[in-house]
Amino acid sequence: MEKVSFRNSRGLRLVGILHVPQNPTKRAVIMSHGFTSNKDGSHGKIPKAAERLAAMGFAVLRFDFSGCGESDPDTITVAKQVDDLKSAIAFMRGKGYMEIALVGSSLGGLVSILAYDKGIRTLVLWAPVTRAKIPSSLQSESARKELEEKGFLIIRNKKGVYKVDKEFMTERTMLDSKKILAAIKCPVLIVHGDADDILPLQHSREAMRYLPKGSRLEVIEGANHHFTGKVDEVIGMTVEWIRKLL
Repeated sequence: MEKVSFRNSRGLRLVGILHVPQNPTKRAVIMSHGFTSNKDGSHGKIPKAAERLAAMGFAVLRFDFSGCGESDPDTITVAKQVDDLKSAIAFMRGKGYMEIALVGSSLGGLVSILAYDKGIRTLVLWAPVTRAKIPSSLQSESARKELEEKGFLIIRNKKGVYKVDKEFMTERTMLDSKKILAAIKCPVLIVHGDADDILPLQHSREAMRYLPKGSRLEVIEGANHHFTGKVDEVIGMTVEWIRKLL
């Protein structure tokens, strides 16, 4: 496990943790965190899954999007995060990892969908954003007023301070589910809890209509958006899927 850094197309430095397996490999997994989170976030799923995957012989990169964690400051938009992930993919390919899987949590799931290219072997999406929806944290009158007056919104939580660009609202409301999902040509695993009150399970059920043959939806009974108490189950499904597809 080593700390690495690379640049996005905008010249910003992105920081990640690269888990290198014991034996050389060309197979790699790139993990994308959720909204206002970081590479250690997603309630512990990302670091834990990375360790499991590395133990199975995969190289794993988990990194901070710009404006998050240890990466350079920036305002948050979907487009910028897609650029960041594409830069992460290029970084890993530059290291010789040519067989790549993407794992994305929540907003990171949407970013993984949008960053997909034909060289990606499979996607695993944890309770992903797949439909137009404004996050509840941006729906208050005060949030809307701040976005309108300043052009951005400051969000503070246990993981840090985040600057959300006004453009993010437009991106989330203009999302075309069919268009983005139909562009995916590799098998996709979606893991979603039936007690998710942030991104309803129905969104993922609908997403399955547009995904290619071989894709699967795994529903975890009683799981909320963060899979509280169900993390091992999520990781187990993820590891098994990637073992078969990558």
